[in-house]
Amino acid sequence: IEYRLNRVESALKTIEAAPEQTDKLKELYGQVLYRLERYDDCKSVYTDLIRNSQDEYEEERKTNLAAVVASMSQWEEAPLEDLGLPESTYELCYNAACALIGQGQLTESFNKLRQAEELCRVSLAEDSDVTEEDIESELAVIHSQMAYVMQLQGRTDEALQLYNQVIKLKPSDVGLLAVTANNIITINKDQNVFDSKKKVKLTNAEGVEYKLARKQLQAIDFNKALLAMYTNQADQCRKLASSLQSQNPGHPRPVLIQVAQLCREKQHSRAIELLQQFSDQHPESASGIKLTMAQLYLIQGHVTKACDVLRSIEEFKHKSGMISALVTMYAHEEDIDSAIEIFKQAIDHYQSEQPGSAAHLALVREAANFKLKYGRKKEAISDLEQLWKQNPKDIHTLAQLISAYSLVDTDKAKSLSKHLPSADTMALNVDVDELENSIGATYVRKKAAKVTGENPPKEQTQPGEIKKKKKKKKKGKRPKNCDLNATPDLERWLPMKERTYYRGKKKGKKKDQIGKGTQGATAGGAAELDASKTASSPPTSPRPGSASGSSTAATAVPPRQQKPAASGATRKKVPQKKKKGGKGGW
Repeated sequence: IEYRLNRVESALKTIEAAPEQTDKLKELYGQVLYRLERYDDCKSVYTDLIRNSQDEYEEERKTNLAAVVASMSQWEEAPLEDLGLPESTYELCYNAACALIGQGQLTESFNKLRQAEELCRVSLAEDSDVTEEDIESELAVIHSQMAYVMQLQGRTDEALQLYNQVIKLKPSDVGLLAVTANNIITINKDQNVFDSKKKVKLTNAEGVEYKLARKQLQAIDFNKALLAMYTNQADQCRKLASSLQSQNPGHPRPVLIQVAQLCREKQHSRAIELLQQFSDQHPESASGIKLTMAQLYLIQGHVTKACDVLRSIEEFKHKSGMISALVTMYAHEEDIDSAIEIFKQAIDHYQSEQPGSAAHLALVREAANFKLKYGRKKEAISDLEQLWKQNPKDIHTLAQLISAYSLVDTDKAKSLSKHLPSADTMALNVDVDELENSIGATYVRKKAAKVTGENPPKEQTQPGEIKKKKKKKKKGKRPKNCDLNATPDLERWLPMKERTYYRGKKKGKKKDQIGKGTQGATAGGAAELDASKTASSPPTSPRPGSASGSSTAATAVPPRQQKPAASGATRKKVPQKKKKGGKGGW
């Protein structure tokens, strides 16, 4: 009853207090130990049960033992132990595949899952009462694990498709739904956050905490905090990260989530303080934290501080990647002495730990090249001598060594130059003339033709004097319809506006047309109707009997009787500009 009520600790105490350990009680004891993730003790219980009992439940006990081995491989990274378990059923085959996933053997585990799928279909097809939907529901856990292997292999599109198929089936196992939804969220990352917010609800189902391992629940909580950060829920993200840190005080990931949120808020100094505080409290987990600190210092432009942080990481101090990064940053800051010091420390370490190894010699080679690049030839001599002693036939290293000694000790350089091969041995048996005249040559030397007959050369050059080639003048192209007899325009090279005969563009052709101005305006414009601009303009109100006034009134044609200058069909409309600001805007 206590086990069914998920009171696992109480169930364990009750079993241990029992006066007699029967086989049935041992079966329950193994289940309780598995739920408490005490896998070593659980394996011993099931091994003892399989050895000392023979009944119809032997196959189930072997399946449970295989599940224990798979959990040890995945959650404790324990090496696989061959217990001689068969793979005759799809449950046993599935557990064997899970054990291979924990060892990183992804291809082999995927093949095992395929085999488990086939066994499941065959075994369930024999039962006439089982429908296709029941078979698919039973296969859901196998398909979800196959999708997980695809995701680890980088086949995220295929994995996402298979995950969604499992979600659509709506299996009754809340643990399976929670794990599948969590893995979809990890594929989405900061994209498709609305889908992730829907999927995260499946991880909050009732009873999930009793179905999953502690590391699975921890991963789901981490992803909830990251999803809150990606959806700009800063307070929720900080709350979840703080809760995770209190539950896992030595784990660096909750601190990294808080730092990521602070960086999104441009609080880099506060983020560095938080990292430094965790690094001081938990030096055993400080490697990744210090790498993040160095990255933040680089973002702020503090290269020297970043180098100091990286040099303090003992775990990566002599790694080739760390040496390369430090040397590059010191060279960027023009601190060549510090870069050479990094090389010296690394070479001394490999000299004592792995003398003459490939990594050691490669490091010496890089140090020598670096010193030669920055003009430190004297300091490069010891490295070059070490390389040359390792490989006396290396002519390139010997040439570099002679060049370095030429600045310090010319006698030593001369003595070393004796080891260089002679010019005869280095010469290539190549016909130079044939090579120059070949098709691939960019320059072909032309031989002078012999002078024969009665055509001597026109000009003789003195010995040692090089005769210049005369360039042929090309005839200029004439324009089409060119009249050679016509006098060319003397101002043709000047811009049109600067020429003396330029009169400007003719303007106002279209202004004479009707369509602009007030109604009834003539083609000639308002100037023709303005009597004040004429030389002898009559008064606006002519006197009675005035000849001039009567004649003007008789000859003038009213505006409404005048014909338009152009028809409506030939008149062009000026496109109106659209107003900005939308409808009804000012």
